[in-house]
Formats: sequence, structure tokens, C-alpha cells
Amino acid sequence: MKKLTLNEQIFLIAIWHLKDNAYGVTIREKIGELAGDAPMFGTLYNTLDYLVRKEYVVTAKGESTAQRGGHNKVYYRLTEEGRTALQKARELQSALWRGIPSPAFKAK
Repeated sequence: MKKLTLNEQIFLIAIWHLKDNAYGVTIREKIGELAGDAPMFGTLYNTLDYLVRKEYVVTAKGESTAQRGGHNKVYYRLTEEGRTALQKARELQSALWRGIPSPAFKAK
């Protein structure tokens, strides 16, 4: 399994937080909340498609609504592979930062 990029981690963590309510708009909002900057919609859907191809997430269609012009929402859910990749990314981050105290980066 390849290491996740920071961008992939942010997307997967947003989907994890949203649980059964993870669709394009809510994922974008959650990323903005977590990372301080929401991706453009083109970037959002390209990255989501990429995560589906890597089998880190799966999609499911919701019901169509008149408000959406009869189009279905597409919901995203982490796969076991996605959860495993996130766990390995977390372990790597912890290992990288082990032994470096927070004050190490304070201005002198």
C-alpha cells in the first residue's frame, strides 16, 4: 500500500467525520473547517474520483430531489482499505514527530 498524500488524508478524514452524510458539498465544507481552505469543486470531484479508483472510498447514490433538478446525491464512504491507509498515515505521522517537542519551533 502506498503512503497517502496530505491531500488524500484530509479528504479521507473529512469523509470519516461525516459518516453517512458525506457527499460533495458536505465534504467540501468539512475540508474547509478542518484545513482552513475548501477545495474548488473541480479539485474536489477529481480527488474523490481518484480515491474511488484507489478503492479507498466507495459511492452510493441517494434519492433524487426536485431541489437538485432530479439529480441524485452521490455519497462517499471509506472502505476497509481507506481506513487502513489512514491508520498507517497516522502511525507514520506519530513516528515522524516522536521526540520533537512543540517548543522546538518557537521563535527565539
